Amino acid sequence: MKTVAIYSSKGGVGKTATAVNLAYTAAASGKRVLLCDMDSQGAASYYFRIRAKKKFNSQKLLAGDFVKYIRGTDFINLDLLPAHFSFRNLDLALNSLGEKERRMALAKLLKPLDEDYEILILDCPPNLTLLSENIIEASDVLVCPVIPTTLSLIALEQLLKLFGKLEADKGKILAFFSMVERRKSMHTTVMEKYRKYPLFLKSAIPFLAEIEKMGISRLPVGAVIKQSPAAQEYTRLWQEIWKRSKTL
Repeated sequence: MKTVAIYSSKGGVGKTATAVNLAYTAAASGKRVLLCDMDSQGAASYYFRIRAKKKFNSQKLLAGDFVKYIRGTDFINLDLLPAHFSFRNLDLALNSLGEKERRMALAKLLKPLDEDYEILILDCPPNLTLLSENIIEASDVLVCPVIPTTLSLIALEQLLKLFGKLEADKGKILAFFSMVERRKSMHTTVMEKYRKYPLFLKSAIPFLAEIEKMGISRLPVGAVIKQSPAAQEYTRLWQEIWKRSKTL
């Protein structure tokens, strides 16, 4: 099982749209996929019209009692572990664990899913916390959406520093440009400058209305119009991520 985390410490860069569409694309390719909504806001869960059961919470997640709360989506090969509002306290719960356990807790919890899924995608909250450290340790690949702007690049730099602090393998970071507007000279300039670095993927996701409209349709873009420009871009992005993941 490959664990792919969609992560950035900056909000509003397209993490959830990326997680939802990559999960859908991977499942459509025939892979058995589980999307884990780790953000207490539950946007990924909302897109798939799934709510967590009232009995599910962060304590049950960390106790390993969560498999029974995984739900099937409307799409073949794609399941979802929905978010719960109590996930906002995951850092406090992780901090209460022993020093040796707290950073590896998530990896340990997800390990038993190896037998049921080929791909595990984590939709992660925008923060730099103990949960972030767990996500780094648990992931085989960490995909970071970057809007071609200064603040988004700073978030990527912070991620690289965190990897250094944890002595984690920076090679598993794959960044891509998100919400690209090519008519903006800054976007074009930034992309030309940074695309030469190996951590950046060749694929980029443009700023498209059909992606924004996911909040209305509550569907991945490929489920609305299979050959839409956005669906094709996410397919290319997933294919590149999958290819790169095999070398990590």
